[in-house]
Amino acid sequence: MENLKNIQPVEDFNWDAFEKGDSYGEVSKEDLVKTYDETLNTVKDKEVVMGTVTAMNKREVVVNIGFKSDGVVPMSEFRYNPDLKIGDEVEVYIENQEDKKGQLVLSHKKARATRSWDRVNEALEKDEIIKGYIKCRTKGGMIVDVFGIEAFLPGSQIDVKPIRDYDVFVGKTMEFKIVKINQEFKNVVVSHKALIEAELEQQKKDIISKLEKGQVLEGTVKNITSYGVFIDLGGVDGLIHITDLSWGRVSHPEEIVQLDQKINVVILDFDDEKKRIALGLKQLTPHPWDALDPNLKVGDKVKGKVVVMADYGAFIEIAPGVEGLIHVSEMSWTQHLRSAQDFMKVGDEVEAVILTLDREERKMSLGIKQLKADPWENIEERFPVGSRHTAKVRNFTNFGVFVEIEEGVDGLIHISDLSWTKKIKHPSEFTQIGAEIEVQVLEIDKENRRLSLGHKQLEENPWDVFETIFTVGSVHEGTIIEVLDKGAVISLPYGVEGFATPKHLVKEDGSQAQVDEKLPFKVIEFNKEAKRIILSHSRIFEDEQKNAKREADKKSSKRNNKKEEDSAMVTGPVEKTTLGDIEELAALKEKLAGK
Repeated sequence: MENLKNIQPVEDFNWDAFEKGDSYGEVSKEDLVKTYDETLNTVKDKEVVMGTVTAMNKREVVVNIGFKSDGVVPMSEFRYNPDLKIGDEVEVYIENQEDKKGQLVLSHKKARATRSWDRVNEALEKDEIIKGYIKCRTKGGMIVDVFGIEAFLPGSQIDVKPIRDYDVFVGKTMEFKIVKINQEFKNVVVSHKALIEAELEQQKKDIISKLEKGQVLEGTVKNITSYGVFIDLGGVDGLIHITDLSWGRVSHPEEIVQLDQKINVVILDFDDEKKRIALGLKQLTPHPWDALDPNLKVGDKVKGKVVVMADYGAFIEIAPGVEGLIHVSEMSWTQHLRSAQDFMKVGDEVEAVILTLDREERKMSLGIKQLKADPWENIEERFPVGSRHTAKVRNFTNFGVFVEIEEGVDGLIHISDLSWTKKIKHPSEFTQIGAEIEVQVLEIDKENRRLSLGHKQLEENPWDVFETIFTVGSVHEGTIIEVLDKGAVISLPYGVEGFATPKHLVKEDGSQAQVDEKLPFKVIEFNKEAKRIILSHSRIFEDEQKNAKREADKKSSKRNNKKEEDSAMVTGPVEKTTLGDIEELAALKEKLAGK
């Protein structure tokens, strides 16, 4: 009621005029309009003024600039400022005081653009923190709306850690510092990283000052490379080398850690300035060799996976960080050293026998051939002397053929035991590598794990028969198959070969016999033990000539004997008579002398 008492009627109110419908009283309408106009802001088109946000929705922002009507600005022009609220003062550019609908047309974007260059330069000069709206991606970084100007945010300036997905920043409003302005081209470069670097630098100093070897810290996986993992320790980076990730073998660090993963690490080492920090992950767990089953011993069987292959052997991981080497010589009983790749490959699961175990040196050697029986243990029973087998040719030497009867059982066929008849200079003339050959065991050398084998022993010794055929003096047709300095090799019947020296190759006409000539040859020497037959072609006609001469001599001696007989028959009696006469004359002479 008190309030009502205080209300006083207007003394000069013109009730007559009010009744007539003229409520202005003595003051004219024109005067009131004039007074109304004077209380409003006087504005001009194309100028920037300050206004107050009076209402807003998803599409529009209503701004009061003290004019007779409020202006409407699209919400999209305030994207850079998501914190906009009713009551905030904003700058607007008057496009038109009254459009066709009588609406005041304002633009916040143009107002910003009009003053933006001055604002940008001022922000750089004062090292001011400003807000910007990230509009889109571009090559090497992002485009940021700052005061209505499109500024460039390099990818390296978004954060202190490498950015993997730029798209998550599009549409965000963030704080920036202006780091560079090109006045000529009106280019602006901004940085978000610069805001946090100063703070991080202080954190970094604090962390580095407290670093100690052996200290365990929590860090975040910042980057993964082929050689290791970079860990962010809170502004300070450290590296876990690939060899310090796990006690086991690691092909790539991604097998152990993932980006942004939080892990505990131990400081292994750092340089004097603590700029390079070496970290370890595996050191947080006991060494696998220390945790190895204490009952494991030589002779035990173990299972594992092939982790590394080399020509000389394979490394088997029987537990993470516990490896043993299977040397290629322990992969098979065979003595033909092959590459380890012939037996296994990386990733294979294998069973092996422990051959040596050194826990102090953390070394272990394994074997897989030991899972099978040693073929030489009962060699005399399985391959007794005189037994016949099929073998595979493995290698040649000048003196024989190395063969394998079965895996681990090797033997040598001496070149002289390949054939009874052929003169073999090199085993390659008789067989080839990889071919099968029938053999007979001649001798067992268990100590050196080698058999003496023969091939020719599978057949009867033809030299027993040859002895009766190629007797000394016998003549056989032969073909010269090879001519050497010392003579020629002659192929004889039954596959046997003989030899003739140059002087025994002279033909009857005095010429020398040549290769491929077929001629008769006389055996002049037969040596069964040495399997040697010495031949002569020239001896045949020489002997014939001698025989002919002998015959001629015989005939001439017979003729001479006959002549002597004939002359004896004629002269014999004469001589006797003559002698008789002489005797008689002598006797007569003696008688006469006596008288």
